[in-house]
Amino acid sequence: MASYMRLRQICLVAPHLEPVITDIARIMGLAVCYRDGNVAKYGLENALLPVDTILLEVVAPFKDGTTAGRFIEKTGGRGGYMAIFCCDDPDERGRNANAMGVRTANVIDHAPYHGVQLHPRDCRAAFIEFNHTEGSDDILGQYPPAGPDWQKFIRTDVTQALTGVEMQSPDPQGLAEHWGKIIGVAPRDAELELPNATFRFVKGASEIMSAMEFRVADVAQVLHAAKARGLAVAGNEFLLGGVTFRLGA
Repeated sequence: MASYMRLRQICLVAPHLEPVITDIARIMGLAVCYRDGNVAKYGLENALLPVDTILLEVVAPFKDGTTAGRFIEKTGGRGGYMAIFCCDDPDERGRNANAMGVRTANVIDHAPYHGVQLHPRDCRAAFIEFNHTEGSDDILGQYPPAGPDWQKFIRTDVTQALTGVEMQSPDPQGLAEHWGKIIGVAPRDAELELPNATFRFVKGASEIMSAMEFRVADVAQVLHAAKARGLAVAGNEFLLGGVTFRLGA
């Protein structure tokens, strides 16, 4: 199998799923494709929405003492929770990360899906997960975490793509190099270019996943929808689910 690495999913964490999920769906013109009962064992509930072929997930704790709950407390609810990448060999990627001193936090093995989650403290800024679905290297193929028919829920009339992820750090170049080594992509000008998205590293007071960048059909229309949902809009962006949604045509 040829080596590959793509952004598969971005996970946000919120104190409660609502109104975050409804806000995202109505503002961005997206549809919930799945709610995964398997995350209940972690004290979480979730919902996923496809943004073209990248999944946007929101998780929320429903009991005390969860990793997600501690993340919210630590960051004050600011920052994305997890960046999830599909690749040819999650275990090999995990071993490479371990060799750098980045610990494995969790291994998920639900055939045909296999995922390796790395420790957020070692990754810095957010969790990193590598996963692979056996027999499905097609970006539109099966992906069990998003449900059996996630492709039917793709909506592109309002939001066409998730094009970029912004990471903040007091040392953006250092964080870019660290993530680049973990992911296996050499940074250029504090950016990591993947086939379907770009990770940009910028100066900030703390290390967080700070923003997502979207290509939309009509920027003004989406900003109007955000205002109608009671969100504060500044320029071409608004804050939702702990991260900035930044829009471009």
